[in-house]
Amino acid sequence: MRLVVADCTVDYNGRLDAHLPRAVRLIMVKADGCVAIHADGGAYKPLNWMTAPNLIIEGDDGWVVSNPKGETLTITLHEIHSDTTHHLGEDPGLRKDGVEAHLQELLALDPERLEPGMRLIRREHPTDIGPVDLLCRDGEGRVVAIEIKRRGEIDGVEQLTRYLDFLNRQPDLTPVRGMFVAQEIKLQAKTLASDRQIGWVEVDYDELRGIERPQQRLF
Repeated sequence: MRLVVADCTVDYNGRLDAHLPRAVRLIMVKADGCVAIHADGGAYKPLNWMTAPNLIIEGDDGWVVSNPKGETLTITLHEIHSDTTHHLGEDPGLRKDGVEAHLQELLALDPERLEPGMRLIRREHPTDIGPVDLLCRDGEGRVVAIEIKRRGEIDGVEQLTRYLDFLNRQPDLTPVRGMFVAQEIKLQAKTLASDRQIGWVEVDYDELRGIERPQQRLF
């Protein structure tokens, strides 16, 4: 991973145009080619980013990052304060908590809980950027990549988007559609998923486990 702290200006051209005026920011370049621009605040979310695969061209006064979709991120470097590279090694991947792991197990046993006609291809389908929770086929035979969370937030939609970008470059799978599944999905995550044509489903953990809620009893 390369970390650059620099006084910079950033311009994005793609689905829309965006401009970040001159300021000191952190530029993060991951081993897979992802580029993210961070401010000293705002929690985990970058101000702007480009997901892999990317082409990064470095010049004397900045970088131009481009991808196959025709999007570009132009980073003008006015002054570099720090430029370091760290080799993080192989990542063991995300360890899901008990609820997420059990949700995955229950839905793998009965994927039609998510959609009629859905059938499992495999759990934890491996990719070079991490495992897809469930890889399924729908009633029409189309491949569906399913990401499962206990609580559905924007970062989960971003994670699934990266998987879909990768899977849809594989001729034996494409076209692959996505489905985001959680016990509760935040409104912002629903909006982002819908904008990216990713389906979303909220599931009841107790219902999947066959536990009857007291308010559902007739007597």
